[in-house]
Amino acid sequence: MKSSPIRFLLLCSLLWLSACSEIPPVIPEPSNPAGPDDLDNQQRQVLIEEFTGVRCVNCPAGSAFIQDLLALHGNRLVAVSIHAGEFSYPYNDSQYNFQTPEGDQILNYLGQPFGYPSAVIDRKLFEGEATLQVGKGSWAGYIEQEKAQPPKVKVGLETAWQAAGRKLEVDATVRAVENVSADDIRLTVLITEDGIVDVQETPQGKDPNYVHRHVFRTTLTPALGESLGPALTAGQTLNRSYSFAMPDLWVAENCHVVAFVHLDGASKEVLQAHQVAVVE
Repeated sequence: MKSSPIRFLLLCSLLWLSACSEIPPVIPEPSNPAGPDDLDNQQRQVLIEEFTGVRCVNCPAGSAFIQDLLALHGNRLVAVSIHAGEFSYPYNDSQYNFQTPEGDQILNYLGQPFGYPSAVIDRKLFEGEATLQVGKGSWAGYIEQEKAQPPKVKVGLETAWQAAGRKLEVDATVRAVENVSADDIRLTVLITEDGIVDVQETPQGKDPNYVHRHVFRTTLTPALGESLGPALTAGQTLNRSYSFAMPDLWVAENCHVVAFVHLDGASKEVLQAHQVAVVE
């Protein structure tokens, strides 16, 4: 099958960015043919947590690049955009305030960016980096690097949405592929919303019709995750269930549930991420 001109240009751009940061180039792979909800055949899914704000003039470039990366990696990349920090305060003419106490906790836990756009990839401290926060030029290569690793755990999600009462039920499954031990192993489950139109600072000025993507809304677990214990044994399966009354202003059809298993201690590394739509 021939590649389209747009896809060719996208791949060339990603390769150029990776080369600039001396990270192996991005090589596109087909999406998991078994589907992301087939735990037996689930492949590695990488988490990118973008830190952003409506007053951040450079952040739209980061958001646009994440959309390109999502188009390239499909369901093997999970994106969360967290509005926290000095540029996240809404304007007087903003319709929404995307700031959350949970988002602030996550930012303080992972560390402040030195510049924007900035993101954390799988909460991993990569070789040669001083912090978990990395700039846009490194995202493509680090995502490809993480995607190449086999998952140590797998994560399943099932949702049930009751529109009449705006009630969301979530069942999460964690299955250990190999033995894992750490100071603590945690599960975080959160909600994002896509396609929110509101004010954003851009290089051309304030845009009242800017479309905000994969906006972090809240966590169903504690902000820094729910403890699964200090160890998981290969073949072990854990199940957790959550209920949530969704606020009226959130559009359920645009929302996703994101879950990821991560370490806590000297390493905060994410072992596997997964997301599903609230309304299938």
